[in-house]
Amino acid sequence: MPVERLSVVVTRRLPDAVETRMKELFDVELRDPDTRMTRDELAAAMRRADVLVPCVTDTIDAGLLAQAGDKLKLIANYGAGIDHIDVASARQRGILVSNTPGVVTEDTADMTMALLLAVTRRIPEGLALMQSGKWEGWAPTAMMGGRIGGRRLGILGMGRIGQAVARRARAFGMQIHYHNRRRLRPEQEAEVEATWWESLDQMVSRVDVLSINCPHTPSTFHLLNARRLKLMKPSAVIVNTSRGEVIDENALTRGLRAGEIAGAGLDVFEHGHEINPRLRELPNVVLLPHMGSATVEGRIEMGEKVIINIKTFADGHRPPDQVVPGVM
Repeated sequence: MPVERLSVVVTRRLPDAVETRMKELFDVELRDPDTRMTRDELAAAMRRADVLVPCVTDTIDAGLLAQAGDKLKLIANYGAGIDHIDVASARQRGILVSNTPGVVTEDTADMTMALLLAVTRRIPEGLALMQSGKWEGWAPTAMMGGRIGGRRLGILGMGRIGQAVARRARAFGMQIHYHNRRRLRPEQEAEVEATWWESLDQMVSRVDVLSINCPHTPSTFHLLNARRLKLMKPSAVIVNTSRGEVIDENALTRGLRAGEIAGAGLDVFEHGHEINPRLRELPNVVLLPHMGSATVEGRIEMGEKVIINIKTFADGHRPPDQVVPGVM
């Protein structure tokens, strides 16, 4: 398929450098203003495009894919996570799906550590005190948090991001524990002195900090349910920079309010941007607006991967980051 005839529809505004390069290479339709497409707009875009470039805010399910015309051949997702796309249905319709793996690893791991420190060292509470103008000076027992060195960190999901978190946490002197579908190779465990737990229940009951770094799949939905959350120490902290659906948010809120969990740092939420209002009221909870991958460098690299996937497809080859359902 000639590059000059390849029509690409982008569902959200992307960094200027990415949009400029796309305009040079493809017949691209950019999104202005930067608002989410409605379902009808997505359906229309899928009928007129050879390639759709969606992001995590676009839900592309079987019903929407059924409305796509024969023209659509590639969904080049802007992001690593693909739980918002029904990849199996797309495959049945002959539509390839690609993503941008690896780009957000370091940025998300950095944010995980930032949230971990923010909760355990009570940074937002200190900031609020300073902004209120009510700080009366240093005192021996004021604003005491907890030291993270020597604490046990449990990582749920030891993929690229989980391992990057482990490396950072080890440098802070934390003890690394993890639960994963598959155990890491011995040399990978040795790098961060990680202890593997086959039982998630046993791990969560023993760690001081639990970091969620697994994807959202049918098997991980509410993996941290009310029963499992009750296994945690009352002094334990949860950090989630992965997907909100992995935690039962209502059960987490109840546990935090009841003092059964010491604190939480959340960058993602079960219902997208609709956050449980009770979470906002808790001083031991740090909430961020899905900022884990929000660096200039990361977002441009994501765009570059999208362009490479589209260009490779346009040249008649398989996109290098094609998603295969059997290996997700």
